[in-house]
Amino acid sequence: MRHKVKKKKFDRTKEQRLALYRSLARALILEERIETTVERAKALRSFVEKLVTLGKKGDLASRRRALELLPDRHVVKKLFEDIAPRFEGRNGGYTRIVKLPNRRKGDGAELAIIEWVE
Repeated sequence: MRHKVKKKKFDRTKEQRLALYRSLARALILEERIETTVERAKALRSFVEKLVTLGKKGDLASRRRALELLPDRHVVKKLFEDIAPRFEGRNGGYTRIVKLPNRRKGDGAELAIIEWVE
């Protein structure tokens, strides 16, 4: 039974899910706006918001923790120096998910745009 289980599994193993979150988070941090499915955007939101909270702390331990989750120094540097300072006065809710009216052509999945709240 899946009572009160919040995470989506996406029919993947834990390692595959982590790789999916890492690649989507990397794209969101670098591009600042990505188009993906609604379910992936909702799952990505919690992953990325935890990273921004680490970026707001800004200490060495937080930077190392972020490097564990996103093993790309350029991405972590942009997160800590560009994105996290934007949200200093904000206590969460760093991303916005906007559903798109059309569906994906191949499988009919609902699409959405996930972006940073300015």
